[in-house]
Amino acid sequence: MSDIAKTPEPPYYAVIFTNLRTEVEEGYAEMADRMVELAQQQPGFLGVESVRYGLGITVSYWKDLESIKAWKVNAEHLHAQKLGRNKWYAAFTTRIAKVEREYSL
Repeated sequence: MSDIAKTPEPPYYAVIFTNLRTEVEEGYAEMADRMVELAQQQPGFLGVESVRYGLGITVSYWKDLESIKAWKVNAEHLHAQKLGRNKWYAAFTTRIAKVEREYSL
């Protein structure tokens, strides 16, 4: 995920997932890839950007709050969330924001 997401004209929503990892690597990369693949199949998904340099930040973009709510309760996503809490993340915060304006170069 090294590209800047191509999002539509605002408004739309951003889910900002900020995290600190544990030392456990087992299964993480595969699950992270699967979650992006699965999110891309969800109605209302617009794009994703992710970076890790100590602190990890993943921003996913969504058409509306209903799309975000549906993604949050997706069965496979719920399983990944449980593994994240129990195995891969020492700490995390999820923020949801409405994007009202964007600028690009």
